[in-house]
Amino acid sequence: MKTLLAIIFTLLFIAWGVAMTFNSIMFNRGCGGYLKRAADANTTKLATENLEIAVKYAKDNGLTSGYTSIVYRTPDEDVGFWYDNLKESLKELQSTSPDASRLEKTNALMKLRETLLDSGQSTSVTAPAGISRYPHNGFLALWGWLSFILAIIFWLGATV
Repeated sequence: MKTLLAIIFTLLFIAWGVAMTFNSIMFNRGCGGYLKRAADANTTKLATENLEIAVKYAKDNGLTSGYTSIVYRTPDEDVGFWYDNLKESLKELQSTSPDASRLEKTNALMKLRETLLDSGQSTSVTAPAGISRYPHNGFLALWGWLSFILAIIFWLGATV
């Protein structure tokens, strides 16, 4: 019986890993990839098109307010600030006139790039930590920890 429970909880832990990977892929396909493309765009039109897709994904998937943290809140996990920043960046791009000078368009694209990307040892899209799991962060954390701990306990119990 202990071996059966150990197998079940191990499979639940593996399923949790698959769910985490799936969430990450879906966020990158629907939002993160478009944010990167908007930041890399060479024209305001192309940047606007990609940013519109990302903002629509965020709105449609409830990524508009709250925090991605479970235990305590920090400013870098504020989903509302991130979403509002994306919306304002989109408004600014949309307000750039097609007749604007090349310098104005280049400045708008540079500002967008600085807003959307974080630079450090590597360049990455600016987004709250855990955004791909939001708003189910608490459930996923509980699922992962419980299945992992119970699998260990039952595997240890099965070997005794």
